Amino acid sequence: MSAAGDVVYSFAEEQDFQQVLNICSKDDYNGLDYMAAAFHRWLKEPGRLVFLARLNNRVVALESTLLVDGGQTVVFQGRRVVPDLRGSGIAGAIQKHVTDYIRRHYPEVSASRLSRGDQPSPQTLAKYRLIAKEAILSLCCEATDLGSFINEMKSKLSSQADSSQAPVILNQQQAETLVLSNHVVSNLLPGKTIINDWEPLKPMEANLEVLRRRGLTWIVDNEFEPSAISPCTPPYPVPYRHDALRININIFGRSLASVCAVFLAQLEALLPSLQGYLIFHTYVDPGVWPGFRQFCHNNAKVSFFKDYWEELILETDL
Repeated sequence: MSAAGDVVYSFAEEQDFQQVLNICSKDDYNGLDYMAAAFHRWLKEPGRLVFLARLNNRVVALESTLLVDGGQTVVFQGRRVVPDLRGSGIAGAIQKHVTDYIRRHYPEVSASRLSRGDQPSPQTLAKYRLIAKEAILSLCCEATDLGSFINEMKSKLSSQADSSQAPVILNQQQAETLVLSNHVVSNLLPGKTIINDWEPLKPMEANLEVLRRRGLTWIVDNEFEPSAISPCTPPYPVPYRHDALRININIFGRSLASVCAVFLAQLEALLPSLQGYLIFHTYVDPGVWPGFRQFCHNNAKVSFFKDYWEELILETDL
């Protein structure tokens, strides 16, 4: 444990859970904050550190890091600052503490990577390299309305494209082989980066264990030479509503028809297990987004949760 001024830093423990939740406002991330769902898993995850900042024995900030790329890169995730101290410099202080800790204890780490869902300032962008960008389409509905949406979209898709090739759910070995293949890396992955639920990884053997831990459902439009490949997270609860679930679907590919087909296949795979209120974030190539949004217009009770926004993957030397 170390102190900088009045701020004391330590590693998070299970008993800090409630204080960590107190950092998070119910309105953060439009009510879709994942911290409650991720915290306990993070504490147990190999290669991950979760840091807390305390002021007068009160938890006021959190930052997490995950070692990836065989230990060459650290991914910063989950920075949170208690609402009444935002803008006070606490965020910068905990980031500096964590960066210094990584430099001291993990000298083999040469780069840090992070995801941003807002538009960073020019000053922030000047400090980083832009590695990849995804456009996000956000939909929401009651689980009871999802089936009619899927049926409507399938009818629309069959009238627009050749549907003779049905999407395929991959087993773990098939997914790992494909996602590291030259075809997928060179032609489909954004910036040659595997992105899953805001977690950017290089396509390399050393990162496969991280992907295995995520419990992903992998679907492709063609299992031999896909035009679209998609990992989907298991649903997890968020504060938006007492029964709200968030689902993240990344779809790598630039063929609109393939992206739409794989998207519907992911929804069909999820459908039997879903209940409550659903918020889907689907991450696609920015060039595909306008056509994908048009495709998702529907007469079922599925609404757009948020208009166009982006996920930026940024990297800098450590």
